[in-house]
Amino acid sequence: MARADLLIRLVQSGMRGDKVNFRKVVEAIIAEERTKQHTVLAEKLEEILNAGVVDRPVANGGSMLDHRMDNLFYEIIPQRKLSDLILPQDVLLICQELLQEQYRTDLLRSYNLEPRNRVLLIGPPGNGKTSLAEALAEALAIPLLTVRYESVVGAYLGETATRLKKLFEYAATRRCVLFFDEFETLGKERGDLHETGEIKRVVSSLLMQIDNLPSHVMVIGATNHAELLDRAVWRRFQIRITLPPPTRDRLEEWFKKFEHRIKVPLGYAPSTLAKYLQGLNFAEIEEFGMTVFRQYVLELPNANMKDIIAQTLRLWSIRAIPVEQQGAEVKDV
Repeated sequence: MARADLLIRLVQSGMRGDKVNFRKVVEAIIAEERTKQHTVLAEKLEEILNAGVVDRPVANGGSMLDHRMDNLFYEIIPQRKLSDLILPQDVLLICQELLQEQYRTDLLRSYNLEPRNRVLLIGPPGNGKTSLAEALAEALAIPLLTVRYESVVGAYLGETATRLKKLFEYAATRRCVLFFDEFETLGKERGDLHETGEIKRVVSSLLMQIDNLPSHVMVIGATNHAELLDRAVWRRFQIRITLPPPTRDRLEEWFKKFEHRIKVPLGYAPSTLAKYLQGLNFAEIEEFGMTVFRQYVLELPNANMKDIIAQTLRLWSIRAIPVEQQGAEVKDV
């Protein structure tokens, strides 16, 4: 049985003769029925819906939704896996619990429970917030929709709230992860005296849209500035995860995985590399690794990985280690 709010919206759209919203609601019902494994009903509804498309042509032959929505987000098929990430153990456990709830939605609903679907990722830049959002989407085998603020945020009164509403309505029609990077862009504290009334209206609209989002859509917000978020925004997220800077142990684990990934011995113990690069975030470590591997490929067939790493470490040392250690010889241990 479809949710009551969807049935109400369906009747309202039908009574108004609003074919566009009627179609949106039916697609949302189809998406929800699929999550319940009601495939026969979902396929029948889809068949009926598609049968009615012929007398409602759309300009340029595109979908009624897609041709107006594709500029509000980037859509990717996620490739990065949860096992690719170097996460603190408690963060990994939280993610596994979240995924289990999504996998076993039917069981939860048999007890009148819904899986959690609202996640806030907090932490400094470069520590894996975007990667974690992608990995969760990959684990659920659903697309990742990353919101494009340059298209969502408008210059005119009410424009941003209207676009947000359209974005959330579209997301509700399918199973997906809706990802807001730099979430403080939209979710700023309404009590900030420096913000305009329009920003406050946007936050209110955002909160309402998050509240109405069905559980088959996972919304993930990422922020480097949690202190800027409106207090009511915090309450909307059932799961709040802090991603700290990498420890030396986690850097060591990263280099072990990197060596396995490129299938080339690094010539240095992972613990040595972790020691010299401690202080960098994961994005910078990835950049270091790819710089080294790129140079290795360019120097084939006479490439010496150990020499390449030593040279790259010397070039990077000013960014990675304290001033008093700069100029120290790089030694394998």
